[in-house]
Amino acid sequence: MCLGAMTLVWSAPARPLAAGSAARPAGGIREQISAKDKLRFQEWKDEFLSTDTGVREWDTYAYDQRLVLTITTSTDNRYGAGIGHYEWDNSGHLVAATITLGSRLDEEYPEPVYYPVVNALRQGEFRYSISRSVLAAAKMAHEFGHLSRMIATDATFYRLQSELVPSYNAIIRNNGWNPRDPRLVELARRMGGTPVEIWEDREYWGEANAMLYLRDRITNGSLRCSLFSYILRNVDTYAKVYRTRFMEIAESQASPGHCGM
Repeated sequence: MCLGAMTLVWSAPARPLAAGSAARPAGGIREQISAKDKLRFQEWKDEFLSTDTGVREWDTYAYDQRLVLTITTSTDNRYGAGIGHYEWDNSGHLVAATITLGSRLDEEYPEPVYYPVVNALRQGEFRYSISRSVLAAAKMAHEFGHLSRMIATDATFYRLQSELVPSYNAIIRNNGWNPRDPRLVELARRMGGTPVEIWEDREYWGEANAMLYLRDRITNGSLRCSLFSYILRNVDTYAKVYRTRFMEIAESQASPGHCGM
């Protein structure tokens, strides 16, 4: 779930809470931001909260009594962001997650292959007409999109995927990269797809959420239509099977006017 260069490295399996473990803190958002990043982070947060999507999502987790969402910054992957450190309770409810924001989140644009929405902001008309905080907030929205999907994901199935992906990767590296290997076909069946298919589906849900934020944020009709055009061009080039996911946002009632797409 890393907004940055693609990798087939899979995160460690998420942990269920052990019976008898120390009492957890009440739910809500915990901001663990280093002193040197506080000012930048506040600008990014304010930008995210300038939209209905941002306020709705932030408040959802700020007032959640069960889930602890930690937001922190790091110099690792400094232009990107990621989410992980998932924990579930014994009933299968997600109770902990951590979003890590790069310390230079408001700089650099990811490639279009898996990030068709955030990448579209690199076009000149956006680079010079919106603030860098909008770029950072779009990357934040991407991670919030991952979180909303993870809450709806079955914990047991997620852990199964996490356990089987390393086996899949080891086999395909040693069989000449032949995905038709019966062992891989069976693993993909059990996981609900190949590692790349699973990974890209998750990234495109993150990007869909970034598009919701940008739909709210860019209120100029012609500029919004231009952005949607760039986004759908990226989607058609690299992820056409997911086009409906993004078209539904472009055509939603919250997008006034018609772009003729």
